[in-house]
Amino acid sequence: MRGVLTGFVAIWAVTLTGYLVGRFDLLGPRATEVLARLAFLVATPALLFTTLARSALAEVFTPALAAFVASTIVVASAYLAIARWAWRQPAADAVIGALSASYVNAGNLGLPVSAYVLGQVSFVAPVLLFQVLIAAPTALAVLDAVTAGRRPSVRRLALLPARNPIMIGCAAGLAVSASGWRPPAEVMRPFDLVGAAAVPLALLALGMSLRGSRPLAPGPEAALRYPAVGLKVLAQPVVAYLIAHFALGLTGPTLLAAVLISGLPTAQNVFIFATHYRVAQSLARDAVVLSTVVATVSLALIAAGLG
Repeated sequence: MRGVLTGFVAIWAVTLTGYLVGRFDLLGPRATEVLARLAFLVATPALLFTTLARSALAEVFTPALAAFVASTIVVASAYLAIARWAWRQPAADAVIGALSASYVNAGNLGLPVSAYVLGQVSFVAPVLLFQVLIAAPTALAVLDAVTAGRRPSVRRLALLPARNPIMIGCAAGLAVSASGWRPPAEVMRPFDLVGAAAVPLALLALGMSLRGSRPLAPGPEAALRYPAVGLKVLAQPVVAYLIAHFALGLTGPTLLAAVLISGLPTAQNVFIFATHYRVAQSLARDAVVLSTVVATVSLALIAAGLG
């Protein structure tokens, strides 16, 4: 219990520091974007490479991943069903809503939670792989089809993971792990140094992004953000627990990992997707901010209850 609380105190403290940096504009108007891009393009791939290169494949692809994937499918399907049948939401808007309800922030918050609460980053690596390789290309294919009125480019979707630096870092780490080769410390040390910056950079960027946010402001999509946030922060970890514990028989750290990762808030990438396709942008933005605020409490409760 003490270790769980200590982990979250560290996460909240660094996030609060980021918020204060943004609140007083200490680093300039584009600092949030610069820090986020540095974490995404450089530090996080280095961290995932070193983590996976030193892990056995059995330690990466655990039953916790199966519980997470199943909970993602259940929650996204539930939102799509309600959005299309009850709210008559347009298809593109419904896809963004489904992503808001199920696409987790495995980078900016998943890495710190995995490192400080679960004790190893390898828990979040397969989640990133699933989202980059399957969830995002599937959603983008649908958005391409419904917004442009044409079939999505197979080549574009196939190359999407290859353009993602996180995917490249994961793939390289998995390749080293599968080969059985253990690189010498001198080779890994530069990656270790750069990767060590990933978690603090992500938390600082997350805190800075909360400056000036108004997730409760009225608007045409205001009523839709609450079901999306409820499904993301509350329903998905409950579904993951039911599947992990009763269907897969998981207990201990593996059960905690499955539920905690499933309870992560909505990823900022959902807002990026919405902005690119110009659909449901306020829904995505509000879901990201509101789920992040709520998850600071719900994740601590999950960790305390199962940890």
